[in-house]
Amino acid sequence: MKIKIINPNTTLAMTAKIDECARAVAGEGTLIETVSPAMGPASIESHYDEALSVPGLLAEIMQGERDGVEGYVVACFGDPGLEAAREVAHGPVIGIAEAAMHMGSFLGRSFSVVTTLERSAGRTWELAEKYGMARFCRGVHPCDVAVLDLDTDPDAHKIITETALRAVEADKSDSVLLGCAGMADLCKDISDEIGLPVIDGVAAATVMVESMIRLGLRKSGRGEFATPIPKVYSGILSEFGG
Repeated sequence: MKIKIINPNTTLAMTAKIDECARAVAGEGTLIETVSPAMGPASIESHYDEALSVPGLLAEIMQGERDGVEGYVVACFGDPGLEAAREVAHGPVIGIAEAAMHMGSFLGRSFSVVTTLERSAGRTWELAEKYGMARFCRGVHPCDVAVLDLDTDPDAHKIITETALRAVEADKSDSVLLGCAGMADLCKDISDEIGLPVIDGVAAATVMVESMIRLGLRKSGRGEFATPIPKVYSGILSEFGG
């Protein structure tokens, strides 16, 4: 079984962290390939960043289809380009926000999300509504640590843990979702410190995709997620034509 994890930003240190977290939960015999696109933003912290990350993401999906990949994880909590990726892929494609929110709904009546910057909170609420998870989401709490500072700020772990504690105290929630792939390695430590389930979307999405492949499930080829109609794309998008 071959699963491709795509970090839609181009920061290789984060890609390595995502790879380690995915491999830690993958089953025996599952081949994990974790990549960053050749083009895209260094981090994704705005709608603008999300939009510019999608061409690189789709290029990696298209390459994965040529390489025989059976399923994909979009490793950004904004789940950028998820619907377009599903059109291009034949196997399952899961975003880490989608996976984490559904996993949180299985573990209790409610969850809180700890995100990076305040400007990301609106996108998280939007996704909760879209996925039917708003009734479980008690709150979205920014820790005010930028994505690229998660590895370099010596206080990042402490700040994220304190934000998680404040979140569960304020929201009376049953679990916490870490709202950035760059937080993936903090999951167990924070869970131990706050005494509640803490969900990393990278791990959750990896095991979900793996399970779907084992069940022989693929995307529906009908309607909205059918393969895109071939046409010409111009300029720097010419490689996407068919």
